[in-house]
Amino acid sequence: MWRLKILGKIVLSRLPFGYGVWRRLGLFRHGKMNQADYALGVVTHHLERLGGADRIKGAVCLELGPGDSLSSAIIAHALGARKTYLVDVGDFADRDIETYRGVAGALSARGIRAADLSAVSTIEEMLRAVDAEYLTDGLRSLREIPAASVDLIWSQAVLEHIRLREVHEMFAELHRIMKPAGAMSHRIDYKDHLQSSLNNLRFSEKVWESEFMAGSGFYTNRMRNAEMLGAMKQAGFELLSAEPGKWDRLPVPRARLHRRFQALDEDDLRTKHVDVVARPAQPS
Repeated sequence: MWRLKILGKIVLSRLPFGYGVWRRLGLFRHGKMNQADYALGVVTHHLERLGGADRIKGAVCLELGPGDSLSSAIIAHALGARKTYLVDVGDFADRDIETYRGVAGALSARGIRAADLSAVSTIEEMLRAVDAEYLTDGLRSLREIPAASVDLIWSQAVLEHIRLREVHEMFAELHRIMKPAGAMSHRIDYKDHLQSSLNNLRFSEKVWESEFMAGSGFYTNRMRNAEMLGAMKQAGFELLSAEPGKWDRLPVPRARLHRRFQALDEDDLRTKHVDVVARPAQPS
């Protein structure tokens, strides 16, 4: 089945249709943040891990990889954020204003005072109403954000999609823009995006990192937990917590993995996701 998914996505990704067409058909999606309940749950989950909802009041926030929706900006503003950056590698966001009015309405129904979006007609007007910026050029966008200006950073199943060659620089940029007292929370999904397994570890780096494979809609950087957390530390972060979820046993026999991964620690290979909180390392 995973082989068929690879073949199918390679073929579909070469057809002359934009991402919006595939999203409407349900074939390619970047998350579920256009669903109000899900989006609120994600933001509040990260805030709880970062010290509680009060920490967002007056804060400058950044969501890495908002995907199909800019709902986090509406939620962060309603919870008291001063400004929110939404940073992605492309303009994937749903531009239907009714989607965002629905999010604001759902917040109001829960007693959370959200921005009045009744008069806005464009995404740009909506972003201004909630004091947010949507930046869509990946690392270049991070470089545009002033140093030591961001209080809180979060991402939901995003870091595994950062190209392998960019991971270390991405963490360096997050460290640069974060205030000394800031913190970040990430849910990282280490499963393949084919069969929620480890089938992506069957391939050599040369094949997997090729533009042909990486541009076909199922790419993950294949970093395992120890390597990912090590990259955070190398960039200057101190880990406050790392809570992994694990398979009981490897979903793919070790002998079927590429030799690069066969020698890895069993515990590392069995880690299927992690919730991690980190902050800039404090001077000793």
